[in-house]
Amino acid sequence: MTPYGYALVPDPTGTAPSPMVERFEVRHGDCHQNRAWNDCEKDRERSELKVEGLRSPEGTEAWYGWSFYLPHDWPDIWPTKTVLGQFHQVNSHPVWMFLQKGGLVLDDQTKGRTSRLIELIPASALRGRWHRVEIQAKWRRDGEGLFRVWVNGDKKVDWTGPTMTAETVYFRFGVYRSFVSRYLKSTEASTVPGQTAYFANVRKAKTRDGLRPTGN
Repeated sequence: MTPYGYALVPDPTGTAPSPMVERFEVRHGDCHQNRAWNDCEKDRERSELKVEGLRSPEGTEAWYGWSFYLPHDWPDIWPTKTVLGQFHQVNSHPVWMFLQKGGLVLDDQTKGRTSRLIELIPASALRGRWHRVEIQAKWRRDGEGLFRVWVNGDKKVDWTGPTMTAETVYFRFGVYRSFVSRYLKSTEASTVPGQTAYFANVRKAKTRDGLRPTGN
């Protein structure tokens, strides 16, 4: 991660649900690599945290919650995909991605590819305000799985069926951009605009009440 890519900072908005927030920034060319993966070769850029300590094996049930803020000048770089949060599987593909396409949409990847996009927040309401996402998930490979999503207190998704295909799921959040070249080709630009997002109170719990902050 770059020196500017991640920081815990005082709330710059004055309206965050906590006095300290997590700041993620991605600029053109911010691709990374390790022994198993190379963003630069895969047409990706990111500033993202992987919450491996909160892994969920098949058959478990959990609640997840976070708040996020996109500034008024946040650029939409579609057809490059910008992901703000994702449930990824160990040694396999992601299954649920929270994607900025106009507004915020849920990208169902349980079949290994996009099978549907569900709008969670319209583009007109996305920027310049804090949003709260809460999820109830039952991680199953059979039809007994469950995935429910609330945004700002309103239920947006109520899915019953397979919610995973591998053995274990974990959560990632931040700014993750895939197929970066699509933006360059569609706009004939030489660089992709930078993006900065803020997160607060990212939590996993056994109950919905457990997502509430215990103190600031």
